[in-house]
Amino acid sequence: MKLPTQASATPPPRTPNVDLADPAFWRLPREARLDAFAQLRRLDAPVRFGGAGRRGFYALVKHADVLEASRLPRQFASAPGVTTPEPAAWAKAVFGNSMVNMDGAEHAKMRRIVSRAFTPRLLAAAEEDVREVAARIVDEMIRERPDDFVASVASRMPFEVICNLMGIPEHFRTEIAERVDQASENVGVKRGLRARLRMPGRGLRALAHMQLVMAKLARERRRRPTGDLISALVCADIDGQALSSRQLGAFFSLLLVAGVETTRNAMAHGLALLTGHPDQRALLVSDFDRYADGAVDEIVRHSTPIIQFRRTVAAECVLGGREFRPGDKVVLFYASANRDEAVFKDPDAFDITRDPNPHLGYGGGGPHYCLGSHLARQEMKALFHELLTRPRELRAVGAADLVDSSFDNRVRALPFAFETR
Repeated sequence: MKLPTQASATPPPRTPNVDLADPAFWRLPREARLDAFAQLRRLDAPVRFGGAGRRGFYALVKHADVLEASRLPRQFASAPGVTTPEPAAWAKAVFGNSMVNMDGAEHAKMRRIVSRAFTPRLLAAAEEDVREVAARIVDEMIRERPDDFVASVASRMPFEVICNLMGIPEHFRTEIAERVDQASENVGVKRGLRARLRMPGRGLRALAHMQLVMAKLARERRRRPTGDLISALVCADIDGQALSSRQLGAFFSLLLVAGVETTRNAMAHGLALLTGHPDQRALLVSDFDRYADGAVDEIVRHSTPIIQFRRTVAAECVLGGREFRPGDKVVLFYASANRDEAVFKDPDAFDITRDPNPHLGYGGGGPHYCLGSHLARQEMKALFHELLTRPRELRAVGAADLVDSSFDNRVRALPFAFETR
């Protein structure tokens, strides 16, 4: 067989000249980052970034690799932490450990307590509440005519739903919302040295305050259960187990990120996408019940609210053509997996009829698949139903103000307007 000449041979793919561990990469335009991930997906094996030692990691960028690592918790462990930096041992001791950082029996016990607390009665009440909250927020939006979609609509919807579900009294909510803002105000890669130095103190104070609030509510609900989620969690008897006050505080903090931040960002990206793709918007409006599920999944795939989570290799294994040893760090880049050309035809297109759509926006399956995915879908469907079926034309009127972050695809603000059709 004749071998190809040097001139006609196809050169092997080259590693793009980027460093995913460098904050400067996350300040690049979004298109440049997506192009870098596309180049990385063409390589034969995951690439290491960040140099040697604990700060270095292998980037899992292909859909198949992220999916497999998600479903192999014995090889790719969530402990000691899925975020960067990993939570300190003393912080876990003081504030409790989040379920996302647990493995094995410890994680299974916590997930069992939480999942069984979501009784059919509680879920039915939550579904009705989601519709009521969406209608009320849109009524207020039409009456008050705000100009920022994030602050007036997208932030409020999931926060109010979670607080109603948990049973957080109204007089606690304003302060909790302020504490959440304090804990997250400097997340991103643009913040300067002063902000980086100030953030830990403010964030820890915010967490400490929320722990005190939840401890107080836990004591009250143990004495007088009210049928809300806090009552179910602290009064549960799952193999003799219920959540302690500290565990409840850690779970509530997780809900504020997994249940509020991500849904808020997906809603904001959703409005921007539907505005930028009027054909898809028109299709959704033409038969909302038919296309709503597909629209929600495509918004989540296209925007990918959580960009990445970290894993620690717990046992020697091979994945994606790379050998991994215990102690290696790997990062699961959902934002790249959701644009994988091997899985999604024309992956950069926004198509609410995409079928199948096996996106990894709620994780890749396995024990850490998002418990709140169904609730998040309900919230998005209820809100967009109210926004798109009223006799008002609502659309974004400017570019979304995005936060440069390696962790979440956050929208700081989105200008919008609406008028009578």
